[in-house]
Amino acid sequence: MEAFKTVIWIVNIFSSLAIIALVLMQHGKGADAGASFGGSGSAQGVFGSAGNANFLTRMTAISAAVFFASCLALGYINTHANKSGLDFSTVQQSTPAKPAAPANAAPQAASAAK
Repeated sequence: MEAFKTVIWIVNIFSSLAIIALVLMQHGKGADAGASFGGSGSAQGVFGSAGNANFLTRMTAISAAVFFASCLALGYINTHANKSGLDFSTVQQSTPAKPAAPANAAPQAASAAK
């Protein structure tokens, strides 16, 4: 089960890094306005006639779906796994803790001094 959880963690990390990289590579909505005033840069040669917007948008959506699914899988595994983590319920203390002073001890001492 731990190997499966590790694989899901790795998929989760790589999909999150892919989302970050793909979002940073995309153009903002204001980038098209600059191209109409003389900006150049045709992406038709590399990504086809549709440009790189469809490719990057599709890859971002796929990466987001993989990230979402891996997060759900990790949550499901964590809630339904046997709790084999740290359990301190059977630990014996070497010296017992000192009892806390009562909250009303200070006002009684002040009234007794009068």
